[in-house]
Amino acid sequence: MAFCKIQVSALLPALLLLFSSSFAVCHAAHHVHFTSEPGLISLRRSLAEDPSSANMVVDNSSFLLAASRTHRKDPLDNYKYYTGGWNISNVHYWASVSFTAAPLFVIAAVWLLGFGLVLLLISCYYCCCSRRNYSYSRLAYALSLIFLILFTCTAIIGCIVLYNGQGKLHGSTSSTLDYVVGQANFTVDNLRNFSGILSEAKTVGVDQIFIPADTGRKIDTVGAKLNTSASDLETRTADNSEKIKDKLDTVRLALIIVAAVMLLLTSLGFLFSILGLQFLVYLLVVIGWVLVAATFILCGVFLVFHNVVEDSCVAMQEWVVRPQAHTALDDILPCVDAGTANESLYQSKEVTYQMSNVVNQVILNITNKDFPPNAGSLYYNQSGPLVPALCNPYTNNLNNVTCNAGEVIFSNASQVWKNYVCNTTVVSGSEICTSVGRITPKVYNQMITAVRVSSGLEQYGPFLVQLEDCTFVRDTFGMINENNCPGLNRYSKWIYIGLAMVSSAVMLSLIFWVVYARERRHRAYSKQFIASSAPFPLPEKAP
Repeated sequence: MAFCKIQVSALLPALLLLFSSSFAVCHAAHHVHFTSEPGLISLRRSLAEDPSSANMVVDNSSFLLAASRTHRKDPLDNYKYYTGGWNISNVHYWASVSFTAAPLFVIAAVWLLGFGLVLLLISCYYCCCSRRNYSYSRLAYALSLIFLILFTCTAIIGCIVLYNGQGKLHGSTSSTLDYVVGQANFTVDNLRNFSGILSEAKTVGVDQIFIPADTGRKIDTVGAKLNTSASDLETRTADNSEKIKDKLDTVRLALIIVAAVMLLLTSLGFLFSILGLQFLVYLLVVIGWVLVAATFILCGVFLVFHNVVEDSCVAMQEWVVRPQAHTALDDILPCVDAGTANESLYQSKEVTYQMSNVVNQVILNITNKDFPPNAGSLYYNQSGPLVPALCNPYTNNLNNVTCNAGEVIFSNASQVWKNYVCNTTVVSGSEICTSVGRITPKVYNQMITAVRVSSGLEQYGPFLVQLEDCTFVRDTFGMINENNCPGLNRYSKWIYIGLAMVSSAVMLSLIFWVVYARERRHRAYSKQFIASSAPFPLPEKAP
């Protein structure tokens, strides 16, 4: 039996770029193979919500997801356009989507080298060339102050956008992770519950009648592999979810630090420039020079992340319409193989049939018979109306059947059969009815246990069908696309926009720190020169 395993290390791979790219992968669990049996249920995948779209899924040919959106230049293929669609296992996909942030990386490199060279030349000029020209321009002074205020405000706004964006993105990614982990836990619980019911069926007997031994051996094989799959999935889910949460917290802390540092840098630079603390301004310029380059690089990384998120959401949206096509999403959340899912359903129905058959054997051959007292254990003074048989939902070929009139079903068997229970007394270690009735309390409890097990197996039929026809997978992607993708797209965009605003504003602020500090110093020198050149002391202004 192959079950869909949601493994929180890779589903939603778009997130993996943010916290080293994280989302959880669902892949096939351990396969439980059965010997082919006559009457194996024939099922096929279908599009439940839209039967008319079944014509879309005629073959299993490869289907490219988000093909138009991922049509980008690939630097690894001589800058030809990438045509492989969304595929996180394809290095050319990553190269093409990373190329979208190339302008930001180029700006970072040019700034780091160009401004560094400018700083070096300015330092050499001040060290080697003595200047006496302190010309002062009121226009240059006013414009430098205006631009300094403008870019400082822009940097502050960018820091606010960045801080709010990281908080919103952290909440959105955490919500997505919680949903994926919940789906994984749901699968684990169903695997274990189904395995537990199968195992219980092997030990359930009614009046010393049990299911066939060969069916019991199959149950042992299935149960062992189901428990192994569930334990492996639970362990992987717990480990990977903790790792992703740690990375989420790390990324959030890093973005908060970036926003705080750039805000502090901007504020101090503006303050030092206004106060004319020239040495401190130059010190902040050197620090800001490196930080701006790093922030541009980080902005490029988040632009790539944003594009991968949108690619992933578009890919999931297209796959929901066409779930049977073989796509790159098979590496993330594949549909269960139809053959193994059929075998799972077959085993479930076989056990249900056998358990119902055991109950009916007791009803027809023991409880509804009037044995003489010398019949041994078959006699316990049965009397009264005959006990209605249990409706077996399957034939011996495991085909569905309609219940006959007078038969009880799983949901009402306990209430109906309770009317046929007699009062008993123990004689020679056996229960003997002392009132009208055909079922002893002990046999009644055994019959109800068998019905409960059969009913439990029936309840897991829809779950197995959902795995088989991709409904489970489609619902998972559909919910992520509807509930999580809008927030992921929006808030990842906020982050790279905030980083772009901060990077650009601080970069220009650095320049105007220097320009304004120069103009302010020249203005002070000009005033001092005018005051010293005056023939008489300038009169003081009246208060």
